Amino acid sequence: MPFFESLRAREPSMRTDFQTIKVERRDGDILLVTLHRPEASNAMNTQMGLDLVELFEGFSTDIEGLRTVILTGHGDKAFCAGGDLKQRNGMTDEAWQAQHLVFERMLRALLGCPIPVIGAINGAAYGGGCEIAAALDFVYASTNARFALTEVTLGIMPGGGGTQNLPRAVGERRAKELILSGQPFSAAEAERWGLVNRVLPPGELLEATFAIAHRIAANGPISVRQAKQAIHRGLQMSLANGLAFEIEAYNRLVPTADRREGVLAFNERRKPNFQGK
Repeated sequence: MPFFESLRAREPSMRTDFQTIKVERRDGDILLVTLHRPEASNAMNTQMGLDLVELFEGFSTDIEGLRTVILTGHGDKAFCAGGDLKQRNGMTDEAWQAQHLVFERMLRALLGCPIPVIGAINGAAYGGGCEIAAALDFVYASTNARFALTEVTLGIMPGGGGTQNLPRAVGERRAKELILSGQPFSAAEAERWGLVNRVLPPGELLEATFAIAHRIAANGPISVRQAKQAIHRGLQMSLANGLAFEIEAYNRLVPTADRREGVLAFNERRKPNFQGK
């Protein structure tokens, strides 16, 4: 048995018994991840940060046959109310910074996930919750969702990517207005400004999110992963360097079985059977 196959055979499968998140595999290749601290409006405590780190860092070495992840919150009132200020009350400076290191690692794990991560924002996304939404590949939101980066009202500032990801979504001037004032904004405004892709009634949110997840999952999985990386990394480069990176990503697809299957299926007028190879 080859080394990596034997290594994988010894590794446990993906955990699903986390304390603060619920993890459910749907239709084989879509993962539904639900932030689950209903007693605290799904606010982030240290354990939630650790749970998300473990889950998403695991995808850097094994995506477990998954093709898409959907991230939502429990209930219909809050996606994530931000950092748990009750837990943070009275923290020493050292404890605060140690906790924040966990949150920073969580953000990097979300951004580094090789497969698409789609937000289904089902309610309030304040502080760190808004930062998580801004870090996802794209976002659908319910009509009752509200967003805010309120950190400056507490004497701190966004430290989970908010000052970087929000301007990339809504533009520098809009982001400055929202971050420096701490004012909340609606799902409709978030859609108009570019943070949210679609706004739907609460009862239709997950159905619509699963519909787009299924559409993505039906495409070539290597193609989707390469395209995601080309977009994400290319936006951090000059246009010339981004175009060069795109071609490198493209050329890796030419010798794949999926590329050959896609062309054959088109000519045979059937759906392709992509294997991720």
